[in-house]
Amino acid sequence: MDSEESTARVRCVAAVPCWVSLMARDLEGAKEFYGPLLGWEFEPGPERFGPYVHAVTGGEAVAGLGVAGVGAVPLAWTSYFGTESADAVADAVRERGATLAVGPLAFDEGRVAFAADPAGAVFGIWEGPLGRARKLDLPGAPVWIELRTPDPFAAALFYGEVFRWDGRDPERFEVRWEHDRVVLRAEGHNVAALAREQAGGPAGTPPHWEISFAVPDTDQALALALELGGSVIGPAFDTPYGRVARLRDREGARFAVISPKA
Repeated sequence: MDSEESTARVRCVAAVPCWVSLMARDLEGAKEFYGPLLGWEFEPGPERFGPYVHAVTGGEAVAGLGVAGVGAVPLAWTSYFGTESADAVADAVRERGATLAVGPLAFDEGRVAFAADPAGAVFGIWEGPLGRARKLDLPGAPVWIELRTPDPFAAALFYGEVFRWDGRDPERFEVRWEHDRVVLRAEGHNVAALAREQAGGPAGTPPHWEISFAVPDTDQALALALELGGSVIGPAFDTPYGRVARLRDREGARFAVISPKA
């Protein structure tokens, strides 16, 4: 499959996270780590900003991995919110006192930008071909995306204003309070949440969007991550959405694995 066909498989879902990516210093090393851990295969992606691949599981492109520039900020997974207009979202970010770091820039079939919310959590903005929200019941897919922040209500107000949550079709989009979280629902299923960072969390962890990838068994995935050269942020624990382990890859990028409840 060539890069144009691969890119066309990534669809924008307005107002909710619709893509995740990691910029690594060692792309081959990242592939060697995440491939066995999450069962990913890799195919070429758009390379306008350097080498980039799509992670594929079950025939679906579920994430992107690229190469970070020299002197880049600490490596981290980024969640991208879809939008009908990257320019409108960029303006809304600035108007609400947050930081627009990069863009919007033309990128293949769409436009991309990077921002940080008022608490400092980084997120991406993606304007591209529109599609419907999908629930990917696939091992290795990002099945839970959650903002860890000191004040989830203030964060929900910010993201709600930036992405016009209140103005969306209530038959297709919903924001509700569930299990001590602000939960976003699209097309009838949960797609993301905003939660308070627990006092017992890792010291010094800044606000961030935590991306959890599905695995059949969280404890086995934790052990495999260690074998592959990763590290553990804390012991595995149970949540209303499944059993979770928070990890770091070989280069220190945070992510989580989850074995979802049936």
